[in-house]
Amino acid sequence: MISKFERTVAWRYLRSKKAEGFVSVIAGFSFAGIMLGVATLIIVMSVMNGFRAELFDRILGLGGHMNAYSQQGPLNNYLNLADMIESVDGVSTVTPIIEGQTLLTSGGRASGVMVRGISQGDFAARNILFDSIKSGQLEDFREFKIAIGSILAKKFQLGIGDKITLTSPVLKTTPFGTVPSQRSFEIAMIFDVEMYEYNSGFVFMPLQAAQKFFQFDNSVSSLEIFLSRPNQIDEIRRAVDIELNGRASLYDWRDMNKSFFNALQVERNVMFLILSMIILVAAFNIISSMIMLVKDKGHDIAIMRTMGATRSNMMRIFMLAGASIGLIGTGVGAIIGVLFALNIETVKTALEGLTGASLWDAEIRFLSEIPAVIDWTEVFTVLLLAFSLSILATLYPAWRAARLDPVEALRYE
Repeated sequence: MISKFERTVAWRYLRSKKAEGFVSVIAGFSFAGIMLGVATLIIVMSVMNGFRAELFDRILGLGGHMNAYSQQGPLNNYLNLADMIESVDGVSTVTPIIEGQTLLTSGGRASGVMVRGISQGDFAARNILFDSIKSGQLEDFREFKIAIGSILAKKFQLGIGDKITLTSPVLKTTPFGTVPSQRSFEIAMIFDVEMYEYNSGFVFMPLQAAQKFFQFDNSVSSLEIFLSRPNQIDEIRRAVDIELNGRASLYDWRDMNKSFFNALQVERNVMFLILSMIILVAAFNIISSMIMLVKDKGHDIAIMRTMGATRSNMMRIFMLAGASIGLIGTGVGAIIGVLFALNIETVKTALEGLTGASLWDAEIRFLSEIPAVIDWTEVFTVLLLAFSLSILATLYPAWRAARLDPVEALRYE
């Protein structure tokens, strides 16, 4: 238990005096280092958590947890297969889709796009798609009317009612020979899913129109499977595989994005390790400042020892002095980090206004806004790490203060 005497002495030693200015400067740097280290760790980890969660939600929301496809080509009898898969416990919905690369041309310009055929009902059922409609009406998404991304629309200066031409790699025979399939489509909707890749390179088309355009007759390219219990994906995948009995192959989101999410996890761990070094350096500064404080206060320590203070008192005084720097720095850093993470988009906008530079390029970083998700378990881990290092940094200086011989200290005063 820390006594009032120990708290009073420790607090006096932390206050700056002209004679101890250099010690106070080092202590100030220690405080600033721990504060910045904790704040930076919380901000960076929150942004990386948000980045991963945002990508995870959007990729799964647009592509499903699992996909069933035929290795021989189009997936025939897909309605019966969809009913069989939906009967499996843990499967929420199954969406038939057709997907293929095409060439989009408009106004003398061209761009390669990914066309995804999906029914109007399935489009409406996906919240991430339905909520992303910026222009047009869902009811118009029928026949040969399509939906394009906001960036693609801006790039080609397209609006609702405009027409574009899509050229499919599927060949058809004409009196003039074999040529690629080509057709004109009207724009019915413009969407913005806040992912650059989809907004700039995806076109959604009604399923029946896609079947005619890609010459799929009464078939689809795959079935997208959404789960009600994504955390049990292995168990559900085995059950679906048994139900399909070889009529279709399965792959899940981990197969499609495994390297990507593994890279995110490795980057997250490395960033945590690197940024922890800031706190470690600040902890070394605490050691330096406390050793200098012990040396400067040798006369005071000797007097207190002769007046009855024990070695334990001395050790607790200097541990308390050093730990106070770590505790206050950790607390202030946590407040700054959490507030920054909660208002990161506002801070980004303000900085862009001041500097005139773009701090977040959606084309490079895949998302249109900086995401941030605070994981309170991680915040507690960072606080525990910072405070633990601060305590450990005080042990050696406090031990030296406790071992100081009062007679020797007073003899050379």
